[in-house]
Amino acid sequence: MRTGYGNPAQYITELHVEEECLHLPYTREIIARCNLPVTVLPISRKTPQIPGQYPDNLTVGKHHLVLKKNRGIFFKPCPGTREYRCCDYQVLNIGMGCPMDCVYCILQAYLNNPWISFFVNIDDMFTELDQALSAPDQHFYRIGTGEFTDSLALDSITGMSRYLVEYMSRQSRAVLELKTKSNAIGNLEHLDHQGRTIVAWSLNSPTVMAAEEIRTATLDERLRAASQCADWGYRLAFHFDPIIYHEGWQEGYSKTIRTLFNRVPADRIAWISLGALRYLPSLKNIATERFPQSRFFYEEFVDGLDGKARYFRKQRVSMYRHIADELTTHIGQKTCVYFCMENDTVWKEVFGFCPQQRGGLGAMLDNTVNE
Repeated sequence: MRTGYGNPAQYITELHVEEECLHLPYTREIIARCNLPVTVLPISRKTPQIPGQYPDNLTVGKHHLVLKKNRGIFFKPCPGTREYRCCDYQVLNIGMGCPMDCVYCILQAYLNNPWISFFVNIDDMFTELDQALSAPDQHFYRIGTGEFTDSLALDSITGMSRYLVEYMSRQSRAVLELKTKSNAIGNLEHLDHQGRTIVAWSLNSPTVMAAEEIRTATLDERLRAASQCADWGYRLAFHFDPIIYHEGWQEGYSKTIRTLFNRVPADRIAWISLGALRYLPSLKNIATERFPQSRFFYEEFVDGLDGKARYFRKQRVSMYRHIADELTTHIGQKTCVYFCMENDTVWKEVFGFCPQQRGGLGAMLDNTVNE
């Protein structure tokens, strides 16, 4: 059995801090907590010196965490595409990169530097959130921090979850989803979350988790953490994404689902998403160079309408039907099972309806957490 890397923050060995961020109380808090060697990056050189060229130096770069200022926007809609059904998710960008190293991770092709960045100008972040959540439009927001980083992988260093959970506990028009492949939930204990935070885990078949998800928590570690969060009163979510075709995939995904529901109370699960492997063409070259032992990129793919490689629709539907059928025998009545970035044809073939027939995918998910 694979030994887990439950708290991947232990992979960080060096901390770098932009000079202009040294005065921030949050920066000082992180430095005091982490007990790591600190290098100050002067204004004239805001990047650490990592030997080699990207992406060859990505593995080494993941040892390095940079505390910096976000000079862009913290809060914006998920970058979905019009060709596939999006869930109207809102992204809160707390950092870029991750100490874990999943073979299929899109960030390898999306980013262009090897180190991990974390944003410490959190007063600016909360100002953006205040402005959005106080707008008179009465829009309901489902907010996630796991788009460009793992929500909890660095939490033992940053302590960000406490700030976010406490902030969200005072909001009536939003919920926060913290999505992770770690078991770093220590900061979530004893928080008065008021049911406004959902803790989520990405899951896969045992074969994929063992071979393709490096420095992540094992299935047992993830589900123990999920069960603990349920005991603390949090609602949960799970994401089977990416679903990867491999030998024995049917039994693999069935085994994970059966283990999930043996360990976690079904009535605490708000939603479960399904998404088949899809990737930018540039990712294949990067990932196969870094992980030559992985073979799943050599299956048959077709170019999707969003420019990403996807399995042929027939194969996607076959995998989705198997997993959806297995889930149907276990899920609670209020749990929403949905597709991430799929078209209406696939929705109808697998579920027998498309989201617009039920008010749209966003409304389906909103109703789950607003009941």
